[in-house]
Amino acid sequence: MIFSRIHALLLLCSLMFACSSTPPLGDPEMPYPPPHEPKVGDVLHVPTGIFVTQEQMLAAATDAKIIYVGETHDNLASHRLELALLKTLAERYPGQVALGMEMMTHEQQTVLDRWVAGELSERELLEKTRWYEIWRMDFDYYKELFLLCRDKKIPIIGLNATKAEVNAVASGDFSKLDEERRKQIPPLDMTDPYQRAMTKSVFGGHSHGSGDKERFLRVQTLWDEMMAASVARYLASPQGNGKHMLVIAGGHHVSYGFGIPRRVFRRLPVSYVLIGNEDIEFPDGKKEKVMDVTLPDMPMPAFDYVQYTRYESLDKKRARLGVLLDENAKGVEIKAVLPSSAAARVGLQKGDILQAIDGETVSKSFDVIYAIKQKQPGDEVELLIEREGESKQLKVHFDEKNSD
Repeated sequence: MIFSRIHALLLLCSLMFACSSTPPLGDPEMPYPPPHEPKVGDVLHVPTGIFVTQEQMLAAATDAKIIYVGETHDNLASHRLELALLKTLAERYPGQVALGMEMMTHEQQTVLDRWVAGELSERELLEKTRWYEIWRMDFDYYKELFLLCRDKKIPIIGLNATKAEVNAVASGDFSKLDEERRKQIPPLDMTDPYQRAMTKSVFGGHSHGSGDKERFLRVQTLWDEMMAASVARYLASPQGNGKHMLVIAGGHHVSYGFGIPRRVFRRLPVSYVLIGNEDIEFPDGKKEKVMDVTLPDMPMPAFDYVQYTRYESLDKKRARLGVLLDENAKGVEIKAVLPSSAAARVGLQKGDILQAIDGETVSKSFDVIYAIKQKQPGDEVELLIEREGESKQLKVHFDEKNSD
């Protein structure tokens, strides 16, 4: 009887609001406008419109079982926020913390475990995870997080799908995946209206030409579902039981909660909080390079907390040799030499075989990539090459023109 009365009352209320033409109060994405314009360093609790200190945010946010951070991949300020959160979690829950990373795949888990155990050098970590091939961002953006995990023995969990899995879902052709790999792909819920609207906007902000929007949506959904499944599986496992997790991923995988967070909650309903950063100051010329995306209006805040930041790139430049490489039976062969590059200036040619760099033997492309990435403008490197059966030494000088 009581249930019937409540049901009738709710039905009456819904009919009254359905018939009303009164628009909703305020902005659903910012229900309480903040009392002043934010400045760099401010932290806003979006649902209440109240500014808090970073310490207050860290204390409140770490109550949650899962903290999702929607990062700006190439902004140091965004990574400092992640580091502060991970340090706070490690201090509050010693031995009961894990870091989930979009940047790593589930296939790399053994390597990540070995890094945390102290069994690998930084070079070995980068080589065995194929960092420069898979993620490609400068490792220095993430280095402090990796070092903290190794020092505090914080498990790093690779969340993302592999390239083979992405290609299979994108094309709909699973013939190249064996049965075990097919089982790794979780069910894909592509019906979320908010994700579809966001994906459409992001798709429009990329240069896809006549690309397939549904294909793009499938890939985005795979990433979200795979990362969500990885988070839920780990926290429900004996290794993850009782742990708190910091999950770091690009903003569109986290904001508004419909990407990774909602899909995790569907599998594992535990408390969580959404945190992001918003760049409000840019160096000259950078703002114009930010992808121009007109995002759809959403009926909820993007994050629980937003930290307002200045865009900060790495304060260094790395040398560029200016070659394309190919690993084959001959060794590491120069496939092409870019015009006006450091390589072109010293006479490197297509077909040259790289044998050594600064006296260190070259046996794979990674050896070349890693060695050059340690160089800065003003540095030199000695190359030993083989050309038409003869060995030849070349000294390359990197100037400002041959750096990025």
